[in-house]
Amino acid sequence: MLKTLKRKAGSLALATTLGLGLATNASAVELTMYYPVAVGGPLTNIVDGLVDDFEEQNPDIKVNAIYAGNYNDARIKALAALKSGEPAQTSVMFSIDTYELIEQGAIVAFDDIVETKEEKEWLKSFYPALMENGQTQGKTWGIPFQRSTIVMYYNKDAFRAAGLDPETPPATWDELVAAGKKLTKDGQWGAMIPSTGYPYWMFGALSMQNDQVLMNSDGNETYFDAPATIEALEFWKDLGSKHGIMPEGTIEWGTLRQNFLEGKTAMMWHSTGNLSVVKKNAKFDFGVAMLPAQKRRGTPTGGGNFYIFEKTTAEERKATMKLIRFLTEPKRTAEWSMKTGYLATMPAAYETEEMKKYVADFPPAAVARDQLEFATAELSTYQNGRVRKLLDDAIQAALTGSKSPAEALEDAQKQADRLLKRYR
Repeated sequence: MLKTLKRKAGSLALATTLGLGLATNASAVELTMYYPVAVGGPLTNIVDGLVDDFEEQNPDIKVNAIYAGNYNDARIKALAALKSGEPAQTSVMFSIDTYELIEQGAIVAFDDIVETKEEKEWLKSFYPALMENGQTQGKTWGIPFQRSTIVMYYNKDAFRAAGLDPETPPATWDELVAAGKKLTKDGQWGAMIPSTGYPYWMFGALSMQNDQVLMNSDGNETYFDAPATIEALEFWKDLGSKHGIMPEGTIEWGTLRQNFLEGKTAMMWHSTGNLSVVKKNAKFDFGVAMLPAQKRRGTPTGGGNFYIFEKTTAEERKATMKLIRFLTEPKRTAEWSMKTGYLATMPAAYETEEMKKYVADFPPAAVARDQLEFATAELSTYQNGRVRKLLDDAIQAALTGSKSPAEALEDAQKQADRLLKRYR
């Protein structure tokens, strides 16, 4: 069995010396896959195992899995390899990278690769909400793999101690505030929503709960200054400054999970990708719930998609399709979800016997799936990195009090309009 090539972040120079894309023997096709690992769970071992299984079943294909840090690192390294003349064939990158990758001519649409009726049906087998960020211009550019929604983790023991029903988590914003006040005490906050790392993602949930999307489906308009968007940011700020159930200012993405595990907050909003880690490490009874509603429930989807790069031969594309289809088979997708906490990306995965038993024994595993009914696309536009930073900066300016929510979002909208005007 061919061994998987494992590399840590910063290994691009080494990867270049390997002659990526060259066959190891007369009949083998060699593929290079960049993969982000700066997320929850022992993902390198899991991905290595999946790749080994694939190579065992497909001895004519060798897969070099290069682990590239977080999603941004994976995109930067993959695009750098593309420009260097030693491109990878595929990568898992942010689902929101689609417009940027299309604009750079870096990726090919799956519609232009699939050939058989079976392959065309496969394109339709994923949850529609997870496909939104990978589809535009009438084509599919990304296939969901490492995908998530935001869910609310809560400490059932803390709920009991505060006289709250541990089986009835807050279902509305008002209930969140009321429960948070009862849960807040010395050494324990009622709730925490992270505002570093991916603040725009958390804010996408709040704005959708107030029945307002952040952008259009063509990626060339944003609605940062809509009244409902401003109201959502005002509510987020009020959780700390007015209601006192959350620390004022910013809350770190990277340390929030540990704060929850240490009992420093009774509720946290975080990625479902943390589910397996919380399950393994929590020393208390915990629950997982959908995010609370205001005008409606809402969460953005999140995480990564598989992309196929444009600079690939017909043979490499066929081999890459075989790899991606292998990794997204229902049983394998179910296994991936059970080991990591990420969503199983297709209904068929939840119909496998293994997944049915897992969900029956551990109901929190079904929360993110059920929440897809209320999910919307993650913020994604042309000039996405710059537009996203505008919103991130606006959120942090409002939470730290340097600007009012309205002022911060109106400024961000003006700058986003200037960036996106040429795409309309």
